[in-house]
Amino acid sequence: MLPLIQRFIELGEGYGDVFELCELANLNKNRIHHAFIFTSKKEDKEYFSIAVALKPINNANFFPIYICREGIPNTAQVPKRLLAFKKTLEDIQIQPIQIDIKHSSTFVDTNLFYQYIIGVLRLNHLIPPLQ
Repeated sequence: MLPLIQRFIELGEGYGDVFELCELANLNKNRIHHAFIFTSKKEDKEYFSIAVALKPINNANFFPIYICREGIPNTAQVPKRLLAFKKTLEDIQIQPIQIDIKHSSTFVDTNLFYQYIIGVLRLNHLIPPLQ
């Protein structure tokens, strides 16, 4: 059996990217393993990243996690992009899991950042272990 490949697929930070992620969730609602809202801090400002982890198709060994990374600042009002994501998840009856993580700027390389998040998710049994 081939090992399970868990990989982040990064979308952008703008409105269009968030709506693309929402559409991916809508179209793949039966494949959603979990949805995530990650919070991180940089220079005393908090940012949200939103993500959807999809179960592999058929017997494939690919476990994609689509993410809009740190593009949503936490402001006094709940940001519209975050509201749109939550509304989409509510419509398809998925409860997002909120997790505090380190900001990606803490890491020298984005790949190391994503390996860190995969480790956090595995340790908390939120994504499957490697097989």
